[in-house]
Amino acid sequence: MSVTPRSETTTMEAFDDTATAVEKPAPGHVTLSVEPGAHGHNPPSHDPDRPDLSFPFQTTDVERGGFTDEYRITSKAGYIPADLALRPVPSHYHKLPAVLADPEKAVRLKQVKLVTWYENDPEDPRNWRNAYKWYITFVCALSVVSIAFATAIIAGDFGGVMEEFHVSEVVVALSVSLMIIGFGIGPLILAPLSELHGRRPFWVAPFLVYIIFNIPCALAKNIGTLLVSRFLCGLFGSGPFALAGGAIADIWDNNERGFAVALFAAAPYGGPVLGPIVGGFIGETIGWRWIFWVNMIFAGVVACLCATIPETYAPAILLKRAKRLREETGDPHITTEQELFKKSLKEIVIETAVRPFQMIATEPILTLMSLYASLIYGLLYAFFFSFPIVFSEGYGYNDGITGLMFCSVLIGVGLALFVTPRLERNYIRRAQAKGGHADPEDRLIGMMIGCWFIPIVVVLYFSANAYIIDAFPGYVASALAAKIVIRSGLGAATPLFITPMFHNLGNGWAASVWGFISLALIPIPFCFYSDLTMQKS
Repeated sequence: MSVTPRSETTTMEAFDDTATAVEKPAPGHVTLSVEPGAHGHNPPSHDPDRPDLSFPFQTTDVERGGFTDEYRITSKAGYIPADLALRPVPSHYHKLPAVLADPEKAVRLKQVKLVTWYENDPEDPRNWRNAYKWYITFVCALSVVSIAFATAIIAGDFGGVMEEFHVSEVVVALSVSLMIIGFGIGPLILAPLSELHGRRPFWVAPFLVYIIFNIPCALAKNIGTLLVSRFLCGLFGSGPFALAGGAIADIWDNNERGFAVALFAAAPYGGPVLGPIVGGFIGETIGWRWIFWVNMIFAGVVACLCATIPETYAPAILLKRAKRLREETGDPHITTEQELFKKSLKEIVIETAVRPFQMIATEPILTLMSLYASLIYGLLYAFFFSFPIVFSEGYGYNDGITGLMFCSVLIGVGLALFVTPRLERNYIRRAQAKGGHADPEDRLIGMMIGCWFIPIVVVLYFSANAYIIDAFPGYVASALAAKIVIRSGLGAATPLFITPMFHNLGNGWAASVWGFISLALIPIPFCFYSDLTMQKS
């Protein structure tokens, strides 16, 4: 039995508007037939009604091809007919994907074989041993902790930097703000690249560049060098923010990842809290430059651990398998949806750089929920600048003891880690009570509880994040990017005004302003939840 080489007409070209037919296999061509009854099934842990976060949202044209469970489904043959795999994007408005709405293209889909996992496939990350998956989860969370830790560690000795370079508090605060801005820009670039080339290459390469830019921070001869290097640290160090959540979603199915996601959600808050504690004692004893050397050592250890993370991204693994099968069989119909309906570079740029801002302007739900989550993020960075004023200037504590005051936030994060998995189980029960179809508003329970206890920030952040994902299933990537833009903007702005705010208003009134803002936002989750109740009644 011979294997014929691929011809010029491929399956992907067959769905181009200019193509007219799908090439038929030549005589002797090896084809892979799908066994009857082997069209695939979802594992028990997968809820097909919830968005699959391992789906390549930013690089796949869902307007043409719709959604598919290709990356989660299993089959005996290792692939399924495309016409059975594609489905409309979950929405209140039922709209068929263009390829299914066109009868001629729908017929062609029957010849296309979308590669899936085999049953009990050892290459499927979700079939790996639980101990190994928890190790990957731990490394992912630690990578986020290490980067978030770097943003705030310099807060441990602002005075040393001010004295060395003869600059004001606001200028020194830019060393935090510029790094946060880098965090906001980096994921917009790295996230789509990771969808095209897999997550593994971007775990190590950007991290190494981030480590290198800690050197000019430690050796800076002027404030300009320090500020530029901090921005570049944020830009290249943003890899874990772009990858960690996705990697956790890759290895844990959507009904399994309660505590794993809570751990990841806690990392961006636990890391910055540890920063001033460590930085305070380092700056007080051996000087502010050693803050960056210690941070560089920590980052180097984490980078070594990140290098042990294998490729976890299902579309990247299955794409590699599809290419191998095409070469081995000569069958051009073996493919993945990402190949079949890949977005153009222009569409990817719009998805990552334009649509998030459009959604901020046109989607009040997204804007309000993002503002709420961003307030918590901004409040965290407000602590870094207000605590030294309250405890160092007000009570005369040294930098090390002042840093210990952040342990109160760590306690809140610990409580949130305890509560979040229980909220996830509550959500699953609500979904089961509604026949397996929960509403996005069922995600708001955590916010409705946590909004009264702002220090337990992870509960709020986790609930808001999950609500955004469920509320915008067709534009998950853009919605999350919009949230990152708002969060990074507020997080970067806070350090610039918080010190003058406390000096001008006084500790009591400045802290009260944040309390009043928090009170004003409390009704948001209740309003959205009551709106759902009114619609159903």
